[in-house]
Formats: sequence, structure tokens, C-alpha cells
Amino acid sequence: CGSMNLKLEQAGSRAILYDADSIPQPVPELFDPGWWRHQGRLVGEAAGRGRALLLDTPFGPAVLRPYRRGGWAARISRDRYGYTGLERSRPMRETRMLARLRRQGLPVPEPLAGLCQRHGLYYTGALLTRRIEPAETLADRLESLNPANAVWAEAGKVIRRLHEAGVVHADLNARNVLVGSDGSVHVLDFDRARIAPGAGRSFRANLERLKRSLVKLWPEGRGEMLEPSWERLVQGYGAADGRA
Repeated sequence: CGSMNLKLEQAGSRAILYDADSIPQPVPELFDPGWWRHQGRLVGEAAGRGRALLLDTPFGPAVLRPYRRGGWAARISRDRYGYTGLERSRPMRETRMLARLRRQGLPVPEPLAGLCQRHGLYYTGALLTRRIEPAETLADRLESLNPANAVWAEAGKVIRRLHEAGVVHADLNARNVLVGSDGSVHVLDFDRARIAPGAGRSFRANLERLKRSLVKLWPEGRGEMLEPSWERLVQGYGAADGRA
């Protein structure tokens, strides 16, 4: 996956951490949906809490995701977070996390730039990543996948690789697992992810959360395929280090 040339540019209350090999000159407009729409480069939208936007940029297909709160916290503020230091902000942490995992050869999105815009005691943020295509989320593939499909075992192997690298995902669900047209699997959304080698309980919780999301999203009329499909995924997870 290669190394990244991450650089930090700060101007007043704004900070942009970016890959200088992909984006020679970072500007705040990169994170403005209206700017992309005006240029006719906003080509779609992905489902989910953050309303990720699909862009056609001069540096290739990309995804722009503003940081948004979910659940009860969203009632207080949809997009503002308490500022406790630049490097502790979500955009900086996720950009650096993705760059670190890419350097390790793990199948995660390639970070292009992260924005932290401070507003006194609070900040807003957004993340720009390279789009993985052609691909669909595992959630979108459930209608067509049968238990014999190699995607299940591959998903298990990829999750095991992340766990062996010590990665604890904060929201592993079927919408954050991306399946390529070639059967490759990537994991998305490393907001609030952490590195905790050997955190067995957290790794098991990751798998349990993924299973719950599959149960919730599983198509009606295909119920008998859920358990054997999940079993294939678990087998792939166990076989990732050579064990059956």
C-alpha cells in the first residue's frame, strides 16, 4: 500500500492533515460539499449517519465524510465536539490511524486529508479518503450472497488481520464492511478506533456487533442462510493464522 507523506498545515483556528503526495495544496474548500456541488463533482451519497459524499476530484474518486454525532448526543449538537487538543481530535486521529494501518498493508481506506476547525471550546471536522471502487457494502450484498460465497471467509480473514494488528473497531457493522467486485474486502470507518493488542474481549465484542447488524439487516425469506453464512465468516477468522 506504500507510505504516506502526511503534512500538517495550520492557519488560525483551522488545521488540515493531508497526504502531500496526493494533494499538493490543501484548501478548506476541499471539505465543503457546496463547493464540490458547484463544480459538478459531487456524484453521489452513501447511506449512514455521517452522510458520506461521493466526489470526482482532480486527485481521483474520493469520499467526504463530515463528523456527525448519533444517538442522544445528536440532540445536543450534530457536529460539534469538545476541543481537548488538536491531535486528540477525531479527524487527526482517524487520518493518522488510517495512514498507520495502510503502512502495515491492511485493507482500509487511503486517507487524503482531515480537517479540524476550532470554534472556541469546540471543533467541527471532516475526513477525505480515496474511494474504493467498484464496491458495495456487505449490507447491500446480502440479497445476493449465499453461504458458499468466498466473501464470508475473506471478511473473517480481514477482521482477524485487523485484530492481530491490535485494532479495536468502534462500530463494526455490515455497512462498514466493503466488498469489491473482485471479492476483496475492506473495512471502513475508523472513527474512535484504537490500538489495543491482545484485547480479546473487545475483539469478541466486534464480532458480536457485526453479527447483530447482520441479523437486523438480513433479507426476509433468506433466514436459513444466515447461520451458515456467519459460520463461514467465523471459519475465515479462525483460519487467518493458519488454524482451521
